[in-house]
Amino acid sequence: MKRINYMLAVITGVTLVFSATSCKKQLGEVVPQDQISTSLALTDANAAQTLYVGVYSRLRAYNSTLFNLGEMRSDIWADGIFTESADGTSQQLYTHNISALNVPYGNWGGFYNLIYQINNVIKVIPQSPVIQANKDKWLAEMYGIRAYIYYTMLRTWGAVPLTTEPVTSISNAAETYKARTSADSVMLQIKNDIEQSLTLFGSSNTIPAGNRTFWNRVATLTLKGDVYIWSGTHMGGGNTDLTTAKNVLTEVKNLQGAALNLNAVYGNSFDPTKKSNNPEIIMALNYELGQATQGSFSIFLVNGVQSSSYSFAQAPTPTVQSVYPYINGANRVGMTSAMVTRLTSGPADQRVNYSFRVMYSTVPPHAYRGVLLSKWTGSVTGTSQVYNNDFPLYRYADVLLLLAEAKAKLGEDPGAEITQIRQRAYGAGAPVFTNGSVTDNMNAILEEYLREFIGEGKRWWALRRAGDSYVYSNIRSIYLSPTTTAKMLLPISQSMMNNDPLLTQTTGY
Repeated sequence: MKRINYMLAVITGVTLVFSATSCKKQLGEVVPQDQISTSLALTDANAAQTLYVGVYSRLRAYNSTLFNLGEMRSDIWADGIFTESADGTSQQLYTHNISALNVPYGNWGGFYNLIYQINNVIKVIPQSPVIQANKDKWLAEMYGIRAYIYYTMLRTWGAVPLTTEPVTSISNAAETYKARTSADSVMLQIKNDIEQSLTLFGSSNTIPAGNRTFWNRVATLTLKGDVYIWSGTHMGGGNTDLTTAKNVLTEVKNLQGAALNLNAVYGNSFDPTKKSNNPEIIMALNYELGQATQGSFSIFLVNGVQSSSYSFAQAPTPTVQSVYPYINGANRVGMTSAMVTRLTSGPADQRVNYSFRVMYSTVPPHAYRGVLLSKWTGSVTGTSQVYNNDFPLYRYADVLLLLAEAKAKLGEDPGAEITQIRQRAYGAGAPVFTNGSVTDNMNAILEEYLREFIGEGKRWWALRRAGDSYVYSNIRSIYLSPTTTAKMLLPISQSMMNNDPLLTQTTGY
């Protein structure tokens, strides 16, 4: 009975906490309500709008999960040096200490709570008294977000239960059981949702003005390119799917201009004071002072006591505290000195300078102590550090590197896209790209992924999408090797299978 009550609470009643600035204007037009029932949304346009906006509030709650799944199994933070005890979740992921008895994420990472809410909106909005233009736009967004979430789940677990309709009533526990759907069928649903999203958006690729925190047609196009590279590489789509990816990403690249472009200053893409109409951002999760702020990255910071005894140079100054007087987190994840050397050697790369700061002891010989992830340190208000950076799901750099990847896998020259990324990063000293073999070109692209997306939850997905051989080349063999192929996906817990007898374990565990 407890399981049934929980499912009903998730599916038929949605409790919303409205705090996203991106939703502020719309929420000002909504009748204040704490709980929106399906029946009310069917008769009240304001209630329907509140149900729709609530998806974004719910989506933002998955920031940490999206980051961990896309980053912490990569080579960036593995076996790094840090100043306090290890963060258990991060360490389990970057050491790939994963088995059927040691499962990182139970209950499918909680993603079905979000999917149930999206499904409810998709079901309700067409029957609501909302004007048709808003119906089409909101539904286009919901299909795009649902495709993005199922794509994340597909990459994480492979076959997952597929649910596209809200459940309005449950009479017995057996009605909640659902077997895993094959990966091929899940991918087909993802692609169908993408096409539905594009159709409902119409032909306009205009990204809404203001903070870019609502899903939009350009986000769906970028997702389509991402998805088709994956299916072309891993699911038998071959050159047909890779060509589709190249074409759709080229369509986005052709939009390059004042409204969609790389920021000349890399850090402007994350600066909380430069959110409005930021040309590099396609879609981001929104955080604002006095509303919701970032909490996912506190383990990449440093505590107030240590900050006075660590320096950002191999000298007594500048101390961490002198640069960030109000930072007060922990330092439970780090980079190896070899990774730091790899990222900081060679021509000055502004991406590295804006992404993290190396910390040394203030006492000779000024030993390396770890890194502080500075990309998400937010802004200072009074005597407080406020973590109010938006977290991008897609930005224009994604488009360029995804397009480069599609071209490389088709045997074409990805030089134009790699060069554009490098010129922003290095300026006049940008390394010259020379077209080579598919492997050479992919390794060059992956090096740009490493530098471009530090702390954004992208590196593991880039390695996985590139292909298994690239994973093995970059992840330590004691963690992943051709003899541990099953570990590319995550297992599910025994309790999940106990609760649902239709579920089976991920193949290989």
